[in-house]
Amino acid sequence: MYTSINRRGFSALAFAASMSLTSRPSLGNTPITPDEAKAIARDAWAYAYAPLQGYQTMYNQTQNRSFGGYVGGFNQFRHYSRSSTPADTDIVTPNNDTPYSWAWLDLRAEPMVLSLPAVPAPRYYVNQWFDLYTHNFAYTGVRATGREAGNYLFAGPRWNGTVPAGITKVFIAETEFVGTLTRTQLFGPDDVAAMQAVQAAYKLTPLSQFTGAPAPAAAPAIEWPVWDAARGEGIEFIAYLNAILPFMPIVPAEQEMLALFARIGIGPGKPFDANALPPEIHAAIATGIAEAAKTLKEGAVQQKDSRALFGTRAELADGYITKRNYGAMLGIYGNTKEEAVYGSQQTDRDGKVLDGNRRWVMRFESGQLPPVTEFWSITMYNLPQRFLVGNPLNRYSIGDRTAGLVKGADGSLEIYMQAESPGPDKESNWLPTPTGPFFFVGRFYGPKAEALDGRWSLPPLIEVN
Repeated sequence: MYTSINRRGFSALAFAASMSLTSRPSLGNTPITPDEAKAIARDAWAYAYAPLQGYQTMYNQTQNRSFGGYVGGFNQFRHYSRSSTPADTDIVTPNNDTPYSWAWLDLRAEPMVLSLPAVPAPRYYVNQWFDLYTHNFAYTGVRATGREAGNYLFAGPRWNGTVPAGITKVFIAETEFVGTLTRTQLFGPDDVAAMQAVQAAYKLTPLSQFTGAPAPAAAPAIEWPVWDAARGEGIEFIAYLNAILPFMPIVPAEQEMLALFARIGIGPGKPFDANALPPEIHAAIATGIAEAAKTLKEGAVQQKDSRALFGTRAELADGYITKRNYGAMLGIYGNTKEEAVYGSQQTDRDGKVLDGNRRWVMRFESGQLPPVTEFWSITMYNLPQRFLVGNPLNRYSIGDRTAGLVKGADGSLEIYMQAESPGPDKESNWLPTPTGPFFFVGRFYGPKAEALDGRWSLPPLIEVN
């Protein structure tokens, strides 16, 4: 229920998708008070956080030609033929396991068709599809659709056309723009050419071209606002949110909430000028934003795994806004749990941020290695940037594909995490950290039942002398 916006602010976002507004400031032309503005801003900023983190990625990849990860625009893939390195800063917590293929689709004029090749075992690949909310609304790939070739139609929320012959499956998105973070397994340096051949066979085709019909009229050009993180996470979040809301049809469960947000100037395509606000309202909105940001950061640091943070709106269920925010902050575009489970740790048992100047060990007891059907890894990141970090071994992750891992006589496996070498006899199992704050993400692809239901979890780090 959304009954205590004036008392609990951000915590009120733990509502169900079917929530109702039973207590709210009166709408219409009634002047807004600073207390109302603060409370509304607190919840509105939290609502917008994940979509705007996603907008940052979409803007840079499709509009910012000076950006290193520029894709080239909409409706085309950009493929990478190597695993991530410290030079890759497209997104936080980049995957070091499977080279990426990125694409963003503009579905306003017509649907797009994704054509996939047959991919023989044992190579793993997955096309993860997300909307502007950052919800994972569709999957194609080994787990979801199998290894056979197929054609998959992606349509926006307003499309009402006919599905043609030759389409394997149809996916309807909640938003007019969607993206994919596609991952293709690379077996090593000698496998690059073979992996590239698989990537090159991922094809995107407008529906009219797929069927041989005349192309529809092009959708109107959009003047996307230039992304600036300081503005996007401050009071100007309203302007950014207003810019993308026209492409995000309001779902029925959120109509009353968006009507409430209109009290501070939020609405599809509405102009917003923070400088035009009365000083007391400007200050109140800024305070509400600061409170929401603080609450989000405090909650995010407590998250230990990803199982509840990524998925469709329905899969996230109660508290879906808070969950998608945690996911966006900790590692945007993480996979839904059936595809991959993630485990993380940022603090020690006393609540202090992990520091690479101290020495840590993660111990897997015999028979307790991650239960997966595909593969697993643990990847190291710095804080607060959340990027890969250069190190003497050029090792950014460690896992079941790491050559030379040494188990103990009892079958256990210990992984050492620290900035300085743990010694020549232990470097085979060393995952170097930065010289300062760090955290890691464990990725478990093809999780078995015990990883999905919590019977197995990643063991905590233990400090060693």
